[in-house]
Amino acid sequence: MNPARLLLSPLWLAQLATGAKNFSKNPIIGSHRLNTRGLHAARVKRAHALAWKRRERLARLIDPADREAFDRDGFVAKRDFLPADQFARLRDAVLAHRGPARDMVQGDTITRRFAIGPELLREIPEARALLQNPDWRGLIRYAGSFDQEPLTYIQSILSHVRTAAPDPQTHLHADTFHPTVKAWLFLTDVAEDEGPFCYVPGSHRLTPERLAWEREMSIKAPEGVDRLSSRGSFRVSRDELPGLGLPEPRAFAVPANTLVVGDTFGFHARGPSVRPSTRVEIWAYGRRNPYLPWTGLDPLSLPGIAERRVGYLWGFRDRWKRFVGQPWRDVGDKSPTER
Repeated sequence: MNPARLLLSPLWLAQLATGAKNFSKNPIIGSHRLNTRGLHAARVKRAHALAWKRRERLARLIDPADREAFDRDGFVAKRDFLPADQFARLRDAVLAHRGPARDMVQGDTITRRFAIGPELLREIPEARALLQNPDWRGLIRYAGSFDQEPLTYIQSILSHVRTAAPDPQTHLHADTFHPTVKAWLFLTDVAEDEGPFCYVPGSHRLTPERLAWEREMSIKAPEGVDRLSSRGSFRVSRDELPGLGLPEPRAFAVPANTLVVGDTFGFHARGPSVRPSTRVEIWAYGRRNPYLPWTGLDPLSLPGIAERRVGYLWGFRDRWKRFVGQPWRDVGDKSPTER
């Protein structure tokens, strides 16, 4: 046996008890023999069972109607989320903001992010008010199944910025094998043909059909699937949805001041944009070890740490990018709409 593989085998084994998902980098997670015998399926089942138990304990944080909608669809959409005057101040301040930005280029599209950290919170107090909003906090916690602070950004989607292949985020996919949460408060109107967020209703549920599909995909991975699926973000075609008992995706062509919170184990994508367009939003993301039985006890959510995590994360990746990669390029001071 290769000595390096022997030394790494305890780490690969330990990752089975975490959210590790990369079939191409972990030969145990990516083992054809073990996945044929149900390894991946067992990890999926256990993670989902624990997530729904945690959600039961967090249900008090949200309105019963929102809980019913989420449990059924995998998302909650709320128009006119903020009072009109508060939203107008937030939108105007964000669109006028200019500061340190990070870009990631995928195909013909740029995703730009600004960390919502201490400096930006001082500059835009309406952003702090949003992060303290009980409905914002409760929906994100219930959907993510953890009482934790998400990573939060100003995010812009700038489509058709260069001649290249289509944005890979337009392919329906699940982010990972276990429930996770993302949230979008749209600061600009989103048109049907300008890259709306799309979600397949009900695809967050671990039905027998979905579990069988997960098992089949794990057996094919890593060599028999596309590059992103081999990393644990399984892609699905629209033609496969009826066989999974799922409907067509819903496109969120919505006015500004609409909040969408979803479980991104559910199949989702960025809709295609037929012309150059810009979408600006407050975007939040939460993911934690799916096998933790408790909802809280997250030291990274403590005040003074939570709002600095994005900066720490970017700095860590900058320093160790040779080993961990750094897809987010420092582009200096930008505005959300600058191309």
